[in-house]
Amino acid sequence: MNLRSKLAFALAGVGAATAILVGVFSYQTASARISEELDRSLLTSSSEVAAGATQVLAPSPLTRGPDDNDHDEAQPMVAQAIAPDGSVRPIGGRPVRLAVGAADRALAATGAPGSRGYEDLTVPPDDYRVITVALGPGRGAIQLGIDVDETRHVLQDLATRIAGLSVVVLLGAALAGWLIARQITRRLVRLTRVTEQVSAGRQLDVTVPTGGRDEVARLAASFDRMLGRLASAREDQERLVQDVAHELRTPLTSLRTNASVLRRFDELPATARGRLVDDVDGETRELTHLVDELVELATRHQDEEEAAPVELGAIAERAAERVRRRSGRTVVVDADGTRLNGRAKGLERAVSNLLENAVKFDAGAGPLRVLVRDGRLEVLDRGPGIADEDAGRVFDRFYRADGARGLPGSGLGLAIVREVARTHGGEVFAGPRSGGGAVVGFTVGTEVLLPFSQLDHAGD
Repeated sequence: MNLRSKLAFALAGVGAATAILVGVFSYQTASARISEELDRSLLTSSSEVAAGATQVLAPSPLTRGPDDNDHDEAQPMVAQAIAPDGSVRPIGGRPVRLAVGAADRALAATGAPGSRGYEDLTVPPDDYRVITVALGPGRGAIQLGIDVDETRHVLQDLATRIAGLSVVVLLGAALAGWLIARQITRRLVRLTRVTEQVSAGRQLDVTVPTGGRDEVARLAASFDRMLGRLASAREDQERLVQDVAHELRTPLTSLRTNASVLRRFDELPATARGRLVDDVDGETRELTHLVDELVELATRHQDEEEAAPVELGAIAERAAERVRRRSGRTVVVDADGTRLNGRAKGLERAVSNLLENAVKFDAGAGPLRVLVRDGRLEVLDRGPGIADEDAGRVFDRFYRADGARGLPGSGLGLAIVREVARTHGGEVFAGPRSGGGAVVGFTVGTEVLLPFSQLDHAGD
């Protein structure tokens, strides 16, 4: 059973249950009120009969209906007196004899004035509601009965009407439930078809029906955004695989060539042997570095650390100290104390990549500078600079400017910097430095910046 049928049956069931409960309650309430009025009428009439006003027992000039019998509603009442000894004397009304039970005789013999009892009797072919009222010691009791067939006809007609109304409500609820379920599930059905199409055909460029403001619309919009992100991720994956295949081709070709030369290693002169070993060692290191960068780029989102309050200047100083040890270069850090809610390891890796890139291009002996101001980090060098046509592409994966093709590196370091900046709500930039050289760096978003009071000093 599909969701539409379930909703339709559920709404129909709720409507039917409501109609039945209301009908039963209405019938019971009407029946109780009629019974109360009937008993009150009997009590009043018995008082009149006891006082000698027997005209209430006389026939009334009513027209008989098609269901009337010899004892029709024109003369619905019958009265009789019960003596203290239990003997019965008719008073008037219908010519029938009401059965006298032990409780009735007890009321006639010893009942206090006004004591009464009610019961239901059947004197074929009619049913009666009977009241027995004690007149006092030595005076007996009055027994008065009224035909309740007409009352039962009324109640039966009420029950029939309520049952019919319940059926109408059930059918109306079923129709309304089907229409409502159809309206609710219509977009879900379309969304289901889209998901089945995506699942069966592995196509992500499909149109997702959106519109509205309810939960179904929100689900469709979320699914549309998810498909967009999946399509973008697949495009990035395919582009990365293509770029990796291209970048791996050069070192692997070189290693294969060197491997074939190694077969004649004993025939080579000593100087050629040294160059060959150095070449193999260099290509192996470049290949290892490339694989490390690829792993870092591909898995960084999976094992990201939790964001915490950090000081950008302190992170830059740690990265600078590592570059100082590796390269022997002077690195000057000028920071203003910018603090943010960020990922310290990722930020330190980004700063390290920027500094290592500056060391690679700046072969001079002058110091490298790191400037931190208001969520903006700049690395300044005195290298050859960056051409205008390269400034917008140096952060792309595997991109190499013409002047960098002969230098070591994987072409992924600045791409990692861009990913780190974007995860912190910022952007990357690159351009020429006044007086020669380049300025390369990144910014962080204002939403992650923190005032000094929110910094966790224990974590720095």
